[in-house]
Amino acid sequence: MITVIEQAVQARLVATAPKVETVPVTLCYDRADPFAVRMSFPALATLEGVEVSWTFARDLLRSGLRHPAGCGDVRVRPYDGDRTTVEFHAPEGVAIVLMVTAELQRFLERAAALVPPGLEHMYLDMDHSLDELLRGSR
Repeated sequence: MITVIEQAVQARLVATAPKVETVPVTLCYDRADPFAVRMSFPALATLEGVEVSWTFARDLLRSGLRHPAGCGDVRVRPYDGDRTTVEFHAPEGVAIVLMVTAELQRFLERAAALVPPGLEHMYLDMDHSLDELLRGSR
């Protein structure tokens, strides 16, 4: 049975300069972490020259396709009929990427087939999570 979904997509990195660069991004959904999605950027797209991953709520991504969502480090909003803006806020600055909405919708549909929205709690391994939490306090 499949428990992890990965999907490669293209994102347009919006910079302050007039140049807009296209970068490959990997979207990941893991049934073991049913409330979250991960978006990974390759080293060539980061200031540090290392791969960077952002993990945030699957519901934030889903909501942001229809209307502005998020008020923290990750914000998602429709850009136009075909694209969605994802903003990443960090101490180093803000990164803004434009992604094709249909690709994000396809990823979310695949994730929903793995774990239906609203049923995420049924896929949590509370014993493992509690063990991890307690291990950190020792």
